[in-house]
Amino acid sequence: MFQTAELGQQVSKAEYKKRELILRQDLLALQQRLRSDGKFPVILDFAGVRGAGKGTSTNLLNKWMDARWIVTQAYNEPSDEEAERPVFWRYWRNMPCKGQIGIYLSGRYSKPLLDYVYGKTNDAQFTRELKRINNFEKALTDDGAMVLKFWMHISQDVQQDRLELLENDPLRSWRLSPDDWKHWEMYDRFIEAAEKIISQTNTGHAPWEIIEGEDFYYRSLRVGEILLERLERHLISEELRQKYLAEFRKKMREEHALPVNGKHTTVMDKLDLSLCIGKKKFRNELAIGQARLATLHQQAVQKKLSTILVFEGPDAGGKGGAIRQITEALDARNYKVYPFAAPTDVEHSHHYLWRFWNCIQRSGRMTIFDRSWYGRVLVERVENFAGDDEWKRAFSEINDFEEQLIEHGIVLHKFWLHISKDEQLRRFKAREETPHKRWKLCDEDWRNREKWDEYSAAVHEMIEKTSVQKSPWILVENECKRYGRIKVLHSVCDALEEALDTD
Repeated sequence: MFQTAELGQQVSKAEYKKRELILRQDLLALQQRLRSDGKFPVILDFAGVRGAGKGTSTNLLNKWMDARWIVTQAYNEPSDEEAERPVFWRYWRNMPCKGQIGIYLSGRYSKPLLDYVYGKTNDAQFTRELKRINNFEKALTDDGAMVLKFWMHISQDVQQDRLELLENDPLRSWRLSPDDWKHWEMYDRFIEAAEKIISQTNTGHAPWEIIEGEDFYYRSLRVGEILLERLERHLISEELRQKYLAEFRKKMREEHALPVNGKHTTVMDKLDLSLCIGKKKFRNELAIGQARLATLHQQAVQKKLSTILVFEGPDAGGKGGAIRQITEALDARNYKVYPFAAPTDVEHSHHYLWRFWNCIQRSGRMTIFDRSWYGRVLVERVENFAGDDEWKRAFSEINDFEEQLIEHGIVLHKFWLHISKDEQLRRFKAREETPHKRWKLCDEDWRNREKWDEYSAAVHEMIEKTSVQKSPWILVENECKRYGRIKVLHSVCDALEEALDTD
């Protein structure tokens, strides 16, 4: 695979200076066009052989373009803060917003590569990790991002020469680590792993470019010219894609509207909304349940077991009350409630999952989402804020996201709090008449109510496609708030108890 990157290709200094001037001007102009017209981020990854020019190429791109609009991130071993979150948390957190360029060194490929080379993972595990990377890159590119990956290559002999020069240079020898020579001795093993990486993750939406790194002038021009060509092409193709998608989404909305007028039987129709408990029983069970939860959560904090609770439901469905019954039992230092509405400008300039990844807390904490990433397949779908292509692929993106949370050891529990349409109307009117609750009711709530059947059909499909064995939806009959709150409380306690026993 790397024979074409060991041909000894060179460019003279005079030719380099001539081509660099033009290239620099074109890249800078294209960057400004990206900032003003581009509705997508650019993600550049540099990986490859030690000494092949990854850092130098990164510095050159920052020099040739306006560095204020470039996010450069070099990854080392995860910090304590990073290690306490799922692996991809730090990569999501550092994503550039639309119109900007992100350059990444030793990123998401580094750890899988090293683990495989050192025998910590086998072929099957390595393949699974690369598949997760493919999923990550596809989620970004489906959203319009441009992903371009450079593998910088030099032969083992050239690498030896460069390591010796570095070792004998008193001004730069500090950059050499004991691992560099160890990795040189394992050169063939690294190349074997690199071939697996490139063959399994070289996709049309996130391609690899193998760069011969021996000659500074050649590799610099090659990296810059590939970036120029790809970015120019992506700006044009993304403009055409958005135009086509706008027409496609309009047609799909007209031809494939959600069922209305109650014609669609949903999983919620099977719920027994008459379930209720009396006030005295509620008070007793609440006291016992909250005491149990407080004990279990303290154990979870000590064992650094994180919990994520997701609450969804119709307007006035009782999410806030159910959340309060949980937080009353907890130490406020160890939990955080995130209420979500429409994304801000900053959030809208990123992939829709970005704002939720940023809310993942450190080990031992409980994170509660009052509405969540499921907005993409509910309100954004019904209100046409997301196109048919966007919300359909969101099901698999959400499943992948939640799978990463669970694999990291996080206890994930998802609640749909359900009420009838008549009960919703009763609660709306009660809010209108109660001064301290009136603020909860807005015109949007009434508009959403008019689309009750569309929302019901969307919820049914959401449950159907995201209620998997490891993270099923818990449907809560919340017509009687007392019954619903106790059911939620018991479910959370049971989940924590099971996780602590397993641990």
